[in-house]
Amino acid sequence: MRRSGKSDSRHVEVRLKHLALARQGRVVLDDVSWTVKPGERWVLAGGNGAGKTQLLKIIAGAVWPTPADTTSSSAVANTARRYRWRGETFPSPFEVKEEIGYIGPERQDKYERYGWNHSVEQIVGTGLYRTDIPLNPLSLADRRRVAALLVRLAIAPLAARPLLSLSYGERRLTLLARVLASQPKLLLLDELLSGLDATNHARALRWLCDTKRSEMPWVLATHRVDDVPASATHALVLEKGRVVYRGILRNAPLQKWLNRHEPVSTGRRSMGKSPSVKPASRRSAGGPGEPLLRLTRASVYLDEHRVLEDLSFEVRLGDCWVVHGHNGSGKTTLLRMLYGDHGVASGGRIERAGIVPGVPLQEFKRKVGIVAPHLQSDHPQELTVAAVVQSGRHASIGLNDAPDAADRAAANRSLQFFGLTNLSSRTLRELSYGQLRRVLFARAWACRPSLLLLDEPFSGVDSPTRLSLMTHVATMVASGTAVLMTTHHPSEWPACVTHELELTGGRAIYCGPVRSSAANSSGSAGGLN
Repeated sequence: MRRSGKSDSRHVEVRLKHLALARQGRVVLDDVSWTVKPGERWVLAGGNGAGKTQLLKIIAGAVWPTPADTTSSSAVANTARRYRWRGETFPSPFEVKEEIGYIGPERQDKYERYGWNHSVEQIVGTGLYRTDIPLNPLSLADRRRVAALLVRLAIAPLAARPLLSLSYGERRLTLLARVLASQPKLLLLDELLSGLDATNHARALRWLCDTKRSEMPWVLATHRVDDVPASATHALVLEKGRVVYRGILRNAPLQKWLNRHEPVSTGRRSMGKSPSVKPASRRSAGGPGEPLLRLTRASVYLDEHRVLEDLSFEVRLGDCWVVHGHNGSGKTTLLRMLYGDHGVASGGRIERAGIVPGVPLQEFKRKVGIVAPHLQSDHPQELTVAAVVQSGRHASIGLNDAPDAADRAAANRSLQFFGLTNLSSRTLRELSYGQLRRVLFARAWACRPSLLLLDEPFSGVDSPTRLSLMTHVATMVASGTAVLMTTHHPSEWPACVTHELELTGGRAIYCGPVRSSAANSSGSAGGLN
């Protein structure tokens, strides 16, 4: 902490005064006043849709606040923000924008959206020159600086790997290294620790704790108490776009927003009224007892790198599988291979119920629901919630043709099931990250799938939403739907789990009925935290 009342001019100070943001006539942020000074380390908390991400984007200069007088010039909005750096005060973020580091799920998804599949070394190197993509070869000195950062975050073995071949957690650490390469004077971290396994979670927390030796201010948005580092000094809590707490951390009501211990789905809380769900017919999957999926010695290679090796198991209606393991163990690749996005290498085999020679794989996908981080970047931001959910009936990104009556009816049922009817006309760009995750659940359920693939499905959602989604998953399994879910958190294991698959380095170290102590374990087996 600072020893005097003077601001450290080497770092950026931000002052917000009566800031507001409206989207499509809807208030997102209202009367937000807040100052972040050098030496302060803030936790930003609040439920999904509270305005956390939009507030960080406003500070970063990616979003412009709504003028107090909407009939006036947009310059009026300048009165809501002030930036102080190197002894000067600026009325807008433009003069200091390059000094502000920002990491968030949307930034990470951008690489997937545009196919920026450069090596980890090159991606981190762009932080040195503050560019999105590599423009020039790295010098020897650049490569040494990048190597030091990779060692610092314990991801040096990934240096030559293409970014899109990495796990979600490995990509997050890569982007943290990229931001650190830019030597930011203010750091904004939106769900930095989401998707990290126990080991990487501890590394990131250790790095955050080490920042107390520096005057660099940072803001960390999170939904979990376990993500709050010991070095944090202050907290800001938002509720429906308004500040409900602003001050020192020890007095903050974080337990209300960031629950440490959460009961496995009890069915007591629901985002929407759950309609009755008819049990699925096992005959619809191709006959009594026939598996929906069967893997036999299946291996997968991405960019000439073996990600999965020699996997064999079966999935049947009513099964609920939890797949766990360290970042980079192959969990996401497994789900995308099962869905049909990645092929199985020669010598192995995958069999899908109803898919025989001459039947297109798309017919299988129409019966499968999927929730995964990459889908949040695949859908165009101008699509409405209703259109995204309707697309679930066709396993498509958007709709090629206007929705018919069956599409609309199925989407309406799914929107009601997940309590999203009031959001149906909004575009994706108006939603928070957690709200969009709920939309993907509704999209996955629109086709009444026989198989549901869930890749870190509760990442970025608040505690009430997480509990409600877990209840909905249990309802689906009870109806006969088979579920395969990846997670790093034991508290997210459904009570109805029947099987588990533990991966290490792409190989199964356990595959079979759920072990009695697995779902309740608080240890780090397989990368759980």
